[in-house]
Amino acid sequence: MILRQILRLSSLFRSAVSIHLRRNIGLSAIVFNKTKELDPVQKLFLDKIREYNTKSKQAGGPVDAGPEFQKDMNESLVRLQRAYGEGDLTKFPEFKFEEPKFEE
Repeated sequence: MILRQILRLSSLFRSAVSIHLRRNIGLSAIVFNKTKELDPVQKLFLDKIREYNTKSKQAGGPVDAGPEFQKDMNESLVRLQRAYGEGDLTKFPEFKFEEPKFEE
């Protein structure tokens, strides 16, 4: 009887310890992954994204876009304004929903 209780408690203890260790190993893997140096390809990719971001802020729009791009974009905007009405098509529209009036 006592032996069964000891075995049952030991199995519960083992399962609790294994869950605890799995959680700690999972968390430590994340911590080590963040402190580890990036893969060279990932680092190059992030550097290019940051470089493009600074260039686009300096240019005020798309990078390395010539006058042909601007001309095509203006023509497309004019065509869309004719088709869908007036307004600024470069901004996301604002929606205003009114609350329904319920009568008792």
